[in-house]
Amino acid sequence: MNLIDPRTGAVRRTLAPGRATEVSAAVAAARAARPGWSALTPRERHRRLAALADLIEQHASAYADAECAGTGKPVAEAAGELAEVADLFRFYGGAVRAGTAPAAGDYLAGHQSWVRWEPVGVVAAVVPWNYPLLMAGWRCAPALAAGNTVVLKPAETTPDTALLLAAHAEQALGPGVLTALPGDRDTGRLLVGSGCDLIAFTGSPAAGAEIAARAGLTPVSLELGGNSPVLVLSDAPADTWQQLAAACTYNAGQSCAVPARVIVLDEAYDDAVAALAAAMAERHAGRDFGPLNNPDQAARYDRIVAASAAKTVRTAPGRTDGLWRPATVLADLPADDPAVVEEVFGPLLTVQRAGSLDEAVTLAESVPQALAASVWTTDLTTGLALTDRLSAGEVWLNCHLAQSAELPHSGRRSSGAGTDLSTLALREYQRPKTVTARLV
Repeated sequence: MNLIDPRTGAVRRTLAPGRATEVSAAVAAARAARPGWSALTPRERHRRLAALADLIEQHASAYADAECAGTGKPVAEAAGELAEVADLFRFYGGAVRAGTAPAAGDYLAGHQSWVRWEPVGVVAAVVPWNYPLLMAGWRCAPALAAGNTVVLKPAETTPDTALLLAAHAEQALGPGVLTALPGDRDTGRLLVGSGCDLIAFTGSPAAGAEIAARAGLTPVSLELGGNSPVLVLSDAPADTWQQLAAACTYNAGQSCAVPARVIVLDEAYDDAVAALAAAMAERHAGRDFGPLNNPDQAARYDRIVAASAAKTVRTAPGRTDGLWRPATVLADLPADDPAVVEEVFGPLLTVQRAGSLDEAVTLAESVPQALAASVWTTDLTTGLALTDRLSAGEVWLNCHLAQSAELPHSGRRSSGAGTDLSTLALREYQRPKTVTARLV
């Protein structure tokens, strides 16, 4: 398969996709490494994961170059994300040392019981192209810390940093503990059917549904995208529009949690459209953010924009050639518009009007996805009340995309099932075993 630099359209390298032989070999290597890795004490796993974090930081420029070549994102974005990945391996290495059983004691007369949390075994981690290294960190760090071995299947267009991570993991963790398996969708299908003990997938709802169907009784952890509503009240902070424009165009809008649907009350609607368009006009494709990742995504983005019935379109300056798309605002559009209902995954914001806060919440909840949302108001009482009414797994007040390893990130409805980040993510990769002993 030819790997394309999305910034230029040029072929940057060629790789053969993994097929049955490569998939079997990767899973076999993970199976062979699992007993030794899971038998290590949490302290020793922590030490080795910290050594992997050190290697990531020591080779930061190589990771950044590989990530930029695969995704097209600016160097500053790639550098910030690889720092987060190094932090994740350190965080989970330490977190697993503090794990405690949920129950232990005399629950039956004459018996003592306790619960052990054990690794599930071999994890197949299938990650997307929008954050190749960061999503690998989100999936691999807790899985490895919990004592599992991992076969990492990167997206077809962005295997570069996964291969680099696997090479450093062999050095820091040992052979077979983390294996990278580059390939296409057929490679992923083979991996899902290879007998791994858990499938951890981040990607589109359609692909997630297929994986869940193919997995059968194999446990799955799914993060399947978002379509984040943004409720902006008339007393929102002065920098709201600049904050939203920056968040929307980060990674060219190719983020599951990116702000997508701005909802404003009637009396502030016209001013809001003008202010948002002005803020987006300051975000230039080619200067402030990169291109879309691949031709399929560009075609999908173009289809959604072309099908929109928006009466107001505001397009910012910037590159429009190849895979580059400008920051765009669509306003005066119906609630069932494709740009509202579908996850656009690009540097685009829609604006909808609501007659009341109740209607604003109804509009926010009207799409299948429920991953993230934000509320913007200086009235914290009203703002906090609105965060309670939104069903997304992560809700921000007067900010967006503010995340930390300590805080869980999870989807509801069609956005998936399972938890990334925080110590709760460790439970995705463990299973409980109750041990009860009769006292004789």
